[in-house]
Amino acid sequence: MSFDLLIKNGLVYDGDGGSPYHANVGIKEGIIAEIGTCEGDATDVIDASGAIITPGFIDLHTHYDGQVSWDEKFEPSVYHGVTTVVMGSCGVGFAPVKPADHDKLVRLMEGVEDIPGSALSEGITWNWESFEDYMSAIDFPHTIDFAAQVVHDPLRVYVMGDRAVYNEPATNEDIEKMRDLTRAALKAGAVGFSTGRSDVHRSADGEWTPSSEATAEELSGIAAAFRGLDHGILQAVNDFDLERDDPDAFDREWKLLEQFASGADGRPFSLSLMQRDFAPKQWRDILSRSEDAKNRGVNVNLQVAPRGIGVILGLQCTFHPFIGFPSYKKISHLPLAERVEIMRDPAFKSQLLGEEMEKLAGDGTPIPPIADMLLAQIDFISCKMFRLGENPDYEQSVDRSVYKAALEGGVTPLDKIYDILLEKDGHEFLYFPIYNYTDLNYDAVYKMMTHPQAIMGLSDGGAHVGTICDASFPSYLLLHWARDRGEKGSIPLETAVKKLTSELADFAGFKDRGRIKVGLKANINVINHEQLRLHPPRMVQDLPAGGQRLLQNAHGYIATLVGGVPVVRNDVLTGALPGRLVRVGPAAEAA
Repeated sequence: MSFDLLIKNGLVYDGDGGSPYHANVGIKEGIIAEIGTCEGDATDVIDASGAIITPGFIDLHTHYDGQVSWDEKFEPSVYHGVTTVVMGSCGVGFAPVKPADHDKLVRLMEGVEDIPGSALSEGITWNWESFEDYMSAIDFPHTIDFAAQVVHDPLRVYVMGDRAVYNEPATNEDIEKMRDLTRAALKAGAVGFSTGRSDVHRSADGEWTPSSEATAEELSGIAAAFRGLDHGILQAVNDFDLERDDPDAFDREWKLLEQFASGADGRPFSLSLMQRDFAPKQWRDILSRSEDAKNRGVNVNLQVAPRGIGVILGLQCTFHPFIGFPSYKKISHLPLAERVEIMRDPAFKSQLLGEEMEKLAGDGTPIPPIADMLLAQIDFISCKMFRLGENPDYEQSVDRSVYKAALEGGVTPLDKIYDILLEKDGHEFLYFPIYNYTDLNYDAVYKMMTHPQAIMGLSDGGAHVGTICDASFPSYLLLHWARDRGEKGSIPLETAVKKLTSELADFAGFKDRGRIKVGLKANINVINHEQLRLHPPRMVQDLPAGGQRLLQNAHGYIATLVGGVPVVRNDVLTGALPGRLVRVGPAAEAA
């Protein structure tokens, strides 16, 4: 056979979790044509000697919904072996939408997912109204493949107008319209439906998100759109009203989620799961409730992360401990270099550190009360603030924390943080794992990841661009859990690959990818696993209107293929754009 591309001499991890084996992989017309000796010539050859061959990774939880309309690269996900992303998580997005509501949706995404509103306003093309129009508008060449979920907030605004924003209950007629629109989108190939019920999520104006207080009747009514269909997934984020003084909140919210999931006639449902510092045992309660629901026939799955979900703190970032101090507020508008010069003045430092921090949260701001609560405990939380280093280490002990460095230096933690953030001319970062690191170890993370109802997710690729840089989760799972962690507890490489590929393909209904198997789409990684490492996060200003975002690269990706076309070679983008919109269900077969 004559191949378009031949991968030679690699160790194949097929995605199903079986033992690896040495083989060549031949690709023709974007499909895996042969696995074995693959006799014949090839237009292009990749030597995988000493490397592993895996299916391309799937990222189930991203927020590229706006960026996809103007940016074809999907950075930083593309640098981490991801060949398919699912957008539209947590109920926020940009379709369906009426022209008069563009700004409402921008303000929602800006507040909830920390994406600059100016970048969204300037970058989004807005050449759609319905969800079907949106899918058609974004279906142009990109680096990798992408799928879209129907999102609750825009859907609610589209049907209810200002009543949605002011959290009025949906009428039966409203629910019927939302159900019909969701079903039409599912028939057109949307991968699912998502909603958000987190008190931490606010619009840029500090308002609750439209879907946050939706009733069980509304949610189950929309979920009924899935009945009779053999494709589609549901997703939700919920903090169970932890910021409110309501002892019945957990039970009430759990029953609502079960009613939502049950309304979809058995379709898979996933809920974000993490260990929250202010409710450190809640994740165990969620696991227990999920097990009970599964036993009763409710298809509950839990999206989990492979490490702490961490805030990056720095003078360039959205957050750092000094943003609430009066002296800093007076210089916050200045360019970084000017701020650094002023902050290096010992008199300015003394003045700032002698001040009381002003409240950050409240009316008119998207900042949740938890930010004030955490900053008020800066001495305590500095126990889990760390420098990541040139080879980022996300699992560090208190002995390497800012708190310990301050103690050794005879200064307060806030004083030490001040000095650290001025290093590298103000470009230094600190890492603060706000979730999944309450106990300063990964015991909870390991239990979550290895639970039978767990699926990998929560990278938030494309979101929280000035705060979080977690799109590197796939690389981290491979290098930390499947290579470096050793005696502290690890995961076999074949299991890690399965978690990133076939498990997610099967969950999302992607029948043409997720395995190294003849006849499937040639979305493939060739990775030097022994040399795989992460680069430190960095801030770049490449969004529309001068907006900035955190990016993180990796070393060790010999090649990442989408439809048999290399989009990454030796960790660098090739410029190829074979990626397209992925439709599921009957629409996929018709495409």
